[in-house]
Amino acid sequence: MKWSELSIHTTHEAVEAVSNVLHEAGASGVVIEDSMEFARERQDMFGEIYALNPNDFPAEGVILKAYLPVSSFLGETVEEVKLAINNLSNYGINVGENEVMISEVNEEEWATAWKKYYHPVKISERFTIVPTWETYEPVSTDELIIELDPGMAFGTGTHPTTVMCLQALEKTVKSGDYVTDVGTGSGVLAIGAALLGAKHVHALDLDEVAVRSAKINVKLNKVQQVANVVHGNLLDTVEQQSDVVVANILAEIIMSFTNDAFQVVKEGGMYITSGIIGAKKEDVKQSLEAAGFVIVEVMMMEDWVTILSKKPEKE
Repeated sequence: MKWSELSIHTTHEAVEAVSNVLHEAGASGVVIEDSMEFARERQDMFGEIYALNPNDFPAEGVILKAYLPVSSFLGETVEEVKLAINNLSNYGINVGENEVMISEVNEEEWATAWKKYYHPVKISERFTIVPTWETYEPVSTDELIIELDPGMAFGTGTHPTTVMCLQALEKTVKSGDYVTDVGTGSGVLAIGAALLGAKHVHALDLDEVAVRSAKINVKLNKVQQVANVVHGNLLDTVEQQSDVVVANILAEIIMSFTNDAFQVVKEGGMYITSGIIGAKKEDVKQSLEAAGFVIVEVMMMEDWVTILSKKPEKE
């Protein structure tokens, strides 16, 4: 299938309005290339390399890109988009250069183009995530390599919440531990726990596509004898207590089953919760403490929070 890439050079002020115009024209998503992105400072904690190319960003303003299927109505749609954007000035919105360009993209090329931006990334003291199409040689003897083929649906394993969860697992998982991974997604946390020496990892996800993806990645990393991936909702497939439970999901969902999580974690065991935006941090902490957990550490990266809590041992 062929698609048309509609590219619009506009201002920061007009981003939201122009994005809305593109969505109304039938675009299911909008790519934003911001001139400020290349200049943004990034905190380098574990030797990450941000391979941004200045040629991918405008010198000023913002370029918005949307993809529309090639059809006999495309010309009319583009003209309607141009007219709608021009009309934004009537509402006091500065649209800047308002340069509109159209190019054709083959679906096969589009589906793999994102791979050129995904390279090996060291995300903790020991973990490095490597895409399957890259060749990588470990730089230290205790380095743990996670090979990942994320596809288009489950990310690259380098989102702040995933990074913090892997760092937390690195601190907590001991050889022989039983680990439960709630909402496993690509399976990256289950793989990480297995590589750290867990005896068994029970990974589950409500999304059947995620389960299939995680199973592929588990086999890719040769930890299928340790990590078992199943279809399940929250903790309904868990049959025994765990030394470590990790849940990288939405804050609202975390708060909905803290009492159940408390029963699944062994005495003295750890509960790692992530996927929490900064504004929800205190709510999640209160929910965990109300269930009986003791907060051990709160990690933050950008606007995301990961909370490490412990189930006390009985006196």
